[in-house]
Amino acid sequence: LESLLATCDDTNRGIRDRAMLMLAFASGGRRRSEVTALNVEDIGRDEFIAKGLLWIRLLETKTTKKDQAPKLPLKGRAARAVVHWLEVTRLVEGPLFRPVSKSDRPLPRRLASDALRTILRYRLKLAGLPEDFATPHGLRAGFLTQAALDGAPLAAAMKLSLHRSAVQAQK
Repeated sequence: LESLLATCDDTNRGIRDRAMLMLAFASGGRRRSEVTALNVEDIGRDEFIAKGLLWIRLLETKTTKKDQAPKLPLKGRAARAVVHWLEVTRLVEGPLFRPVSKSDRPLPRRLASDALRTILRYRLKLAGLPEDFATPHGLRAGFLTQAALDGAPLAAAMKLSLHRSAVQAQK
């Protein structure tokens, strides 16, 4: 992940890609459809200045419905990357992550659900790694692996990743 982040420059595309990759990993290993479905309104910034904490509301996931919309914390570098994207683009509503034009302007529409895969492959290539070296699901699995390496209890990691099965989370 650090190698991929190192390829993200200060263009809008680089800032977006850094924010997407960091959010996908640090918020519990989000699925690519969850990342691209986020709206600006789903990012709670009330505690960012005081605590460096964002709250991400996932409207619908593979394991939850709209009436169960979980709020997940995002802090540290990942939270700062998302806030930087919002500040640079001045987005106030609509899709959080958007296509960026060739002239480096964010477009008004939402990224396609497979955009994270495309962005990941592009960043892998820039980092000098094979395009199949990692997948979007690898960010999800990587979050759980890193949580285990850091000594986090499985139940705490599952609370963020929204896995229901401990057996599946341990895989």
